[in-house]
This record gives sequence, C-alpha cells and structure tokens, in this order.
Amino acid sequence: MKTASDRVRGFTVRHRWAIVIAAIGFVVLAGLFGGDVQSHLKSGGFEASNAESARAAAILENQFRAGDPDVVLLVTAQSGGVDDPRVAAAARALGDKLAAEPGVAQVTGYWQLGSPPALRSAGADQAMMFARLSGSQDERLTTAGRIRDAYQAGGAVITVGVGGEATAFDQVNKVIETDTATARKLAFPATALLLVLIFGSLVAGLLPVVIGAISVVGTFFVLSVLGSLTDVSVFALSFTTAMGLGLSIDYSLLIVSRFREELAAGHAVPDAVRRTVRTAGRTVVFSAATVASSLVALLVFEQYFLRSFAYAGIAAVGLAALAAVTVLPAVLALLGHKVNRLRIGRRRPSVAGNGRWHRLASAVMRRPVPVAVVVIALLVLLGLPFLGVKLGFPDDRMLPAGTSSRDVGEVLRTEFDGAESAPLVAVVPAIGDPSAHVSEIEAYAARLSTLDGVARVDALTGSYVDGTRAQRGTEQSRRFASGGATYLSVVPSGEPISEAGEKLTADVRAVPAPFETLVGGPAAELVDGKAGLADRLPLALLIIAVVTFLVLLLAFGSLVLPLTAILLNLLSLTATFGALVWIFQDGHLAGVLGFTPTGSLLITMPILIFVVAFGLSMDYEMFMLSRVKEEYDRTGDNTRAVVRGLERTGRIVTAAAVLIAVVFAAFATGQVSSTKMFGVGMALAVLVDAFVIRTLLVPAVMRLLGRANWWAPRPLRRLHQRFGFTESVEPAHPEVPERQPAAVGR
Repeated sequence: MKTASDRVRGFTVRHRWAIVIAAIGFVVLAGLFGGDVQSHLKSGGFEASNAESARAAAILENQFRAGDPDVVLLVTAQSGGVDDPRVAAAARALGDKLAAEPGVAQVTGYWQLGSPPALRSAGADQAMMFARLSGSQDERLTTAGRIRDAYQAGGAVITVGVGGEATAFDQVNKVIETDTATARKLAFPATALLLVLIFGSLVAGLLPVVIGAISVVGTFFVLSVLGSLTDVSVFALSFTTAMGLGLSIDYSLLIVSRFREELAAGHAVPDAVRRTVRTAGRTVVFSAATVASSLVALLVFEQYFLRSFAYAGIAAVGLAALAAVTVLPAVLALLGHKVNRLRIGRRRPSVAGNGRWHRLASAVMRRPVPVAVVVIALLVLLGLPFLGVKLGFPDDRMLPAGTSSRDVGEVLRTEFDGAESAPLVAVVPAIGDPSAHVSEIEAYAARLSTLDGVARVDALTGSYVDGTRAQRGTEQSRRFASGGATYLSVVPSGEPISEAGEKLTADVRAVPAPFETLVGGPAAELVDGKAGLADRLPLALLIIAVVTFLVLLLAFGSLVLPLTAILLNLLSLTATFGALVWIFQDGHLAGVLGFTPTGSLLITMPILIFVVAFGLSMDYEMFMLSRVKEEYDRTGDNTRAVVRGLERTGRIVTAAAVLIAVVFAAFATGQVSSTKMFGVGMALAVLVDAFVIRTLLVPAVMRLLGRANWWAPRPLRRLHQRFGFTESVEPAHPEVPERQPAAVGR
C-alpha cells in the first residue's frame, strides 16, 4: 500500500510542469495582493491589553482625554525666554492653528495650562506643547506624520521640533520599510553568491533563492490578510524576509545536496527525485514542524508584538517547507543532470571516511569528556552577563540620530524633568460625584504623598507633599474629574522607568484606597508588561518542550535524544543572551553597530530570540540526527553513525548557518535598534549552534551516551516503526530495535 509520502513523491515527478506553473501563478498573485502589506500593519503591541495599567490608560483616554500625548511640540524661543510676550503670542497662535487641524482632538501645553514650571526647560528658553489625536492607530500615525511635515520649522520668533509617541512610531514605520527593502537588496544577492560558491554551480546555487522568494512573497500576502482581521506588528516585516529566505535556504540546501548525491550514486532522475523526497524531504517536514512548534508558543502571549512574529514565522516556515518538498523536486525533475550546469571552479567528490569533517568527528569521538567540559564551561561563562539583564520599553532612541522624534526626545531627557512627564496615575473609574468624596480623596492623596520616592501628588482637591496639602485646588485641578470618575497624579522624585519606579508602583498599589482604583503610568506599564510575560512564559516553554519532544520522538523513536536535544539547545542560547546584554544593554560595540544604548533590553526581545533560535537549533538538530540515524539503522554502530552523520551533514549545517546568519546580519544593518538587536542576536545564535553545539558538543554527548541514545520502551519503538520517520531508503538494521542501551561505547 502506498503511503501519503509515496503519493507526494510520485505526484511531484508526474506533474512537475503543472507544479512549476502553479508556483509562478501563486507568486504573481501573492505579490499583487501582498505588495502593500505595510499599510495593514501597526506599531506598538508591547503591552497586554487587559493589564491594570492598560485599563487605567483606556479610562484616561476615553473619559478624561488625558494620558500620554501622541505628539509633542518642542517650542524654542529665538530670543528672550518662553514667557516673553512675543514668544507667548506666537506659541498660542501655534496652538490654535494645531487645534484646528483634522484629527487633532486636544491641544495643551505650557501656555495653555498657566505656565507650569514642569513644562519649561531648565534654561527657560524652551517649553512643551502636546496634542492628542483622534481615530484609529493608523489614522493617528498618519496625522502625526502630517503634523511633523507641516509644523517642523524655524521662524523669527520661535522654532518648532515635533516628536512624541505617534510621531516616533510613524517614523519607525517609514524607517523599517526602507530598512527591509535595503536588507532584501543585500541579503538576496549575498546569499545567492554564497550558494553558488557552496554548490559550485550557478544553476544549483540559485534554486534556494527561488524557493526563498516564494516563501517571502507568500508570507507578505498572509500578513496582509491577517492585518485586515487583527493587530499585526510592523516589526514582523523584517522577520518575514529573514525567516522566509533563511529557512528556504536551509531546506533547499538539504534537498538539492541529497538530489545531487543520489545522481552521483547512479540513480536515474525520477528515482533520484523520489529518493530525495523520501529522505531529505521527510527531514524537511519534521524540521519545519519543530520550528513551527516553537513559534506557536508565541501565540500564548497577550502582546500582539510577539503574536505577530508567530503569524509571520509559521507562514514562512510552512511555505518554505511546502515549496521545498513540492516545487523544488518538480524543478529538479525538470533539470535532471542540468542542476550541475555552469560550474564554478572544480570540486573533488567527497570520499567516505576522509575529509576535514570526518577528522573533526573522529577527534571528538576520541576525547568526548574534555570537549564537553570545555564547551559547556565556555558557554556558561559567556552567558553570565545575562544575570544582570534589565528590561524596558522602546522609545525614540530606537530611531537614528537626526530624526525629529529622536532629537526632541533627547532635549526632553536633558532639559526637562522627566518625572513630571511620566507620573503614575491612580484612576478611580466609578466614584460618583467627586465633590461628595472630597475628604476621602484628600486622605488618599495625603497617604500616597508620604511614600518613599514620591515628590508630589496632584488631585482634584490640590497638591500634596509629605502627607500635607501644599496647594489648594485651582482651575487647572478640574481636569482630575470627569463625570463619575476622578484620578490622581503621583509624581516620582526619581527616574520613572527604573527599579525605583517599579518599586514605587508596587508601593502605590499596596496603599489602601477608599474606592476601587487602577494604577497606571509608564512605570506601571513596565511592571505589568514583565508580569504578563512571566505569567505566560511557563505555558510557552511547556508547549515548546512537549511538542518538540513529541516531534523528535516520532522522528527518531528514542526517549533520550529528545531530552538531550532540548537541554543542549537551551545551553546553546546562553552565549547569545550574554552577548545581548553586553552589547545592547551595556553599550559595548554601540559605535561599531551604530545604536544608542538605553541601559535595558526591549522587554519582548529575549523571549522572541529564545523561541526563534530554539526552533532553528532544532532545525539543525534534525538535519544532523537524521543522517546519524540512517547510518545507525544500517550498522548498529553508534560511534560510526555519529562520525558518518557529522561527516555528511557538517558542511550542510555550517553552510546553512552561515547563509542564514548573513540574512540576519543584513537586517542588523538597519537603522532601528530593535531590528538591529534581533538581527545580531539571531546571527550569533545560529553560528554558535552550528559551529559549537552541532560540531562539538552533540557528537561528544552522543559518544558518551553510546547506544543509550536510541533507547525507548518497546511500545514506543513499535509506534515509531509504524508512524515514525526514517531517512534511510534501505531496510533498517534488524537487530537495532531490540538492542539494550549501553551507557557508553559503540
């Protein structure tokens, strides 16, 4: 009876022309409907929508028209100060003009609020004006971009700089679009050139690029559809190109290499295609399943920034694998021996039992204990900086110097009191008539003002310092009440986004309130963001571990290999995380890489890199172990199988790692620091995994475990024999399934 795999192999050979034509049609249609993918994507997505701080922010926005401003105008007096009558008149006229703009809901600022000192610079020559915008996020970004273009200007009396959150993210969108296009222009030619050199043939070398184009364009179409249905982050664009091209290269390397190997063994073209799909093709399917299972874990998080990478990654993995096992075999069936046309240089055929990979594997087999000890110690040492990791949210500093949002943000940080612009807020959503609860509001505000780290508390009833009222309520205090709700502004005495700010958030939330209260503000958002990630992280890790374990169990019929694979993959990421802290948090190499360190890592980045890098590590694990198991099934000799497997796959795995590292490095040349961080982190992760874990640590551990690598209870062995994976096209070694495990040796 023919299996589904047999039918697929036969279908790709018989209908090769139809498959190729269908693939061309798919790329054309996907390009037409997915070409404007950027217009369907959003910025942000770093906070959980159901967190306490998010609910507080929503009430401030909807009921008080308050909260973080969308646009910040930095007004600088050309002469005199911001209180000069000519400067004040020009600033008020500017505010009136801005308030009349379409999409602008509210304008406030130094001159509109009675000249509060917090909105004036230390030199008294600059002051802030804020605009809150209306509409959806996309509409706000569009409005912010229009305001920046129209109002960023100099004049005889005042000059105006335009920044703020909406302006920054509008610029991030534009920069990412440019960076993604530039990275594609760098990545595609660079990888094509390397592939030609690796294969020694122009025809063979260009095939993975074709598969990559199918995956990338198809994923853009998928994101366009999803973006019209749910929130999808614009940051997923760079990831789409990197993963689509990188995985297509990985899978195509495996398929094309195996096809050429089968041709060299004397098989006819149709048989070579069938054998390739049966062996390397099944490896691709299981490899794709391991990568996708890791990415699925991102869907459990509330932040749509992380979920967006799951959408993009799963689509890219699925399309890359589908194209690799259908379109690529069809093309190979058409090309036949022409796959080796247009050779570049002369390459000697590899001889079994010879070559540098054989020598390396043999050396590791002879000294497994020293190799394992040295590698593990080195990885742990390189990972130590991660013990001091600090997490934070992105701000304008992720943009390159010279952009308006970045320039305005630098002035606000150096010339203004940052604590005044980023207070904690205690929102009381249902107090009824606030005037009937004056005594409770006063008592609550006084208690909050006694906390360590609080400079002042502003409320409807006045301002409070150290437990006493320092100033009675004024006309401006009316902004703290709206309908049946009120809120209090808790101004910190130190840096809001810091460990002290996080502690203050906990202290404010711990103060007994006379009414239901929601605590928000930037520091509270960071606390809630960390808590949300920590709450969902165990579930995400469980999903990754369980699904990966099951896939590897089906792949190799062993209980031991999945466990060692998971543990070694975790170990491989220590060096990467240590490097991220050393480079991006501590600022080493900032000048070389061209970014501004902020003293923290983007809160979602460690989880994102962990999930993606873990999946790619399992990709390489599958490539190597599939050939090891093929040899073990044939001979029953563990040591020989490991040497032979590394000999056959070492070049493919390291070549694939170099190529995908080049793709990620191309995105590290971008101008947005978060994209740069992801590109550098992923490039390091795949290189460490391929050159250290796969070539040194995995062979050493497998040598030490011996036949125990392949142990499983008899029911699981039968299950694997019926439903599992094999890359061998020859009968399995008859004695292997019944052998008892040995701790070491052959």
